[in-house]
Amino acid sequence: MSRIGKKPVGIPDKVEVKVNGLTVDVKGPKGQLSYTFHKDVKIEKADKAINVLPANQTTSAKAVWGMSRTLLGNMVTGVTTGFVKSLEFNGVGYKAAVSGSTLTLNLGYSHSIDYKLPKGVEAKVNKNVIEFHGCDKELVGFVAAQVRSFREPEPYKGKGLKYTDETIIRKAGKTGAKK
Repeated sequence: MSRIGKKPVGIPDKVEVKVNGLTVDVKGPKGQLSYTFHKDVKIEKADKAINVLPANQTTSAKAVWGMSRTLLGNMVTGVTTGFVKSLEFNGVGYKAAVSGSTLTLNLGYSHSIDYKLPKGVEAKVNKNVIEFHGCDKELVGFVAAQVRSFREPEPYKGKGLKYTDETIIRKAGKTGAKK
């Protein structure tokens, strides 16, 4: 039995949820999300809660039960409060700027990198921190991971893009030769 799957997902006042078979549409103040769930789960809407149940007692149904409930919970949280991922950049001459839906990065290469933000994700730059905001947790995390991959942090000087809550384990550099 899934401990996570047993818990119902509460529906806040400002959120509308429509369940149509396995497709769930969630609409709230921050946006609108839709997802089609796996065939091995049943989704039932009560007054102010949504219950996710396994469709049968197979191993595959039990395997996707808790994950489906978590995805549904993330949808409700995303349209009410949203999600944020932050990247910090360190390095001489490293800059970032947002214009419209394009993120321009100068990361020590001979050229600047223009990254087109997907629909549903916004970026803000504060000094050396880039924040990605959106209602879809998966998309916000994907965009942050893609931008981080342009210049991953290196272990010697710590230069590059890293998550703000990430710790970079530093390595010692070369030592002088002993004679």
